[in-house]
Amino acid sequence: MLTLTDTAAQVIRDLSAQAMDSPDTGVRISSESDGTGSLVLSIVERPESTDKVVESEGARLFLDPQVVEMLDDKSLDADVDEGGGVAFLVTEQAP
Repeated sequence: MLTLTDTAAQVIRDLSAQAMDSPDTGVRISSESDGTGSLVLSIVERPESTDKVVESEGARLFLDPQVVEMLDDKSLDADVDEGGGVAFLVTEQAP
């Protein structure tokens, strides 16, 4: 099961704060098609029919199938730099 660190959850909540009024709206996490394993976050009004819907730490996530496979039993962390840039990091969960 995917878990979010406090920082990642806060970034996602901030990103989706205005969009969370609708139960069909949330943050969609998809993978880059270039094979690098990079994650792309976007606000969507409705998930794709193949997306897995996850509510975690107050954030509503729509995960595409490739991301579900990539993040299974992982933690999603976020590193926010001084300029406001965000890098998301996937790490193994501690047993």
